[in-house]
Amino acid sequence: MNAKDVMRVNVFTVSPDHSVTHAAQIMLDQSISGLPVVDDDGRLVGIVTEGDLMRRSEFGTQGHSPADGQVNTSEDKTLAYVKSHSWKVADVMTSDLVKVDEETPLARVAALMVERGIKHVPVMRGEHLVGVISRTDLLRVLVAAKFDDTASGDDAIRRSILTRLREDAGVKGDQLILTVSDGLVHFSGVVASQSERDAARVVAEGVRGVKGVFDHLSLAQA
Repeated sequence: MNAKDVMRVNVFTVSPDHSVTHAAQIMLDQSISGLPVVDDDGRLVGIVTEGDLMRRSEFGTQGHSPADGQVNTSEDKTLAYVKSHSWKVADVMTSDLVKVDEETPLARVAALMVERGIKHVPVMRGEHLVGVISRTDLLRVLVAAKFDDTASGDDAIRRSILTRLREDAGVKGDQLILTVSDGLVHFSGVVASQSERDAARVVAEGVRGVKGVFDHLSLAQA
């Protein structure tokens, strides 16, 4: 699945010269938390989000320290003043954009959101904005996800679980014992850690045909 498969194509945008109150009103009216900023030539130049509008003089939050706890330099304080007092979108928007091509795999989009701590990613076709993906769009994919396909029968379920444990979850399972009877999965034996124990359960629960998972595992002694 790629970016184009989940992006929203009816994208609301603002101009760099629009007011922050205009941008905020669109967010409220459309129940969205971010807006791409597009200039008069149709070029994407930034994005303005709820987060960009939180440290505002109107809220009395302009003097709050940054989340990382670092002391502001003189230049930082000047920039913070502009962001907290300016009425123009151009002064408060984020211009250091993370954007993706419409063919970008969805896994990469999600990874970028996690790595950069962002909630919106503009989707491009060449130099043109064609959509936006938000965390909400990814949640819709999660809700719509189906169990992975696997062949029917207890033997097929067992092979699928063991393969996914090794190849997807990184669990060698040298001392793990797995039995499957009428779709009921039983784990016993020893695993190296609680995370391996959890991985075994999660893998089994994600295999089609599994009716229940029973954990009889023990943790290896340190």
